[in-house]
Amino acid sequence: MKLATLRDGSRDGRLIVVSRDLAHAAPVPQIKTLQEALDDWDAVAPDLALLSAQLNEGRIAGTLAFNPADCLSPLPRAYQWADGSAYVNHVELVRRARGAELPPDFWTEPLIYQGGSDSFLAPCDPIPAASEAHGIDFEAELAVITGDVPMGIAAEAAGETIRLLMLANDVSLRELMPAELLRGFGFFHSKPSSAFSPVAITPDELGAAWDGQRVHRPLLSSLNGQRIGQPLAGVDMVFSFPQLIAHAAKTRALVAGSIVGSGTVSNRGADGGFGATIADGGVGYSCLLELRTLEALRDGQPLTPYLKHGDTVRIEMIDDDGASIFGAIEQVVQPFP
Repeated sequence: MKLATLRDGSRDGRLIVVSRDLAHAAPVPQIKTLQEALDDWDAVAPDLALLSAQLNEGRIAGTLAFNPADCLSPLPRAYQWADGSAYVNHVELVRRARGAELPPDFWTEPLIYQGGSDSFLAPCDPIPAASEAHGIDFEAELAVITGDVPMGIAAEAAGETIRLLMLANDVSLRELMPAELLRGFGFFHSKPSSAFSPVAITPDELGAAWDGQRVHRPLLSSLNGQRIGQPLAGVDMVFSFPQLIAHAAKTRALVAGSIVGSGTVSNRGADGGFGATIADGGVGYSCLLELRTLEALRDGQPLTPYLKHGDTVRIEMIDDDGASIFGAIEQVVQPFP
């Protein structure tokens, strides 16, 4: 089933079930928010699945026309936003941009940072930018929403806690990162509010593209209508979602409604190197920093600027028939007044 959160003037919006083709939606009786559903998932999921089936079969009268612009992120705020970095190719490129080497344990233990989860951007709302000098970047990712996860859970069991999947734009301010990391306390100002896809889906909606650990579909990123990246999300993901969840729950329990991100989806090149642009026959990049790092290695300096006011970012995943699975994150960078 596919779920979304409709704007209704309240902070947390109104839960709706969305048809598989993203054309229609129906409100959920007696459950107002997605968080309420997640808190009592085992009891309410069968009713949600029945409502979803009825919607897809055209057996619900008076449905709503689904419009992603009417939606908040599926969880407009969450108890937890733990973003991993499962694609070590991305980590290598990021560290190369800072002139830092990759420690060996980055291949054996995932990185996770705790992001701000009190306020997420809506999928079609602007990215508010205080200054272009901050180095505004997008990061195209996948994310899962969990049920309750006990502390110390094994990776082999953690997959059973996955309730929903969605896409993410982990907005990053690259020029603020070095100073924050140098001080030893990690990201804060350099990681403003993230955005998520209009729709969150249960894993079965992906069919064979979901193997219980990874999503095997290309993740598409565009800037001002030009395709920047189309890497395969299931390739070069060194740490699976169950492994990321288990790592996040190593010393704490995660409550229902926690969001765990994959990190920037990033593929190596066919030669084992850092990859290539789409124009050069590669799959491109899911953030501008990777592209700029490759330009610096190739040309001696970055050529592609970071995001400017007025730029439009689009992140989407489509099925074999060309239909959008999650709906698109589509955001314009706007100056913060």
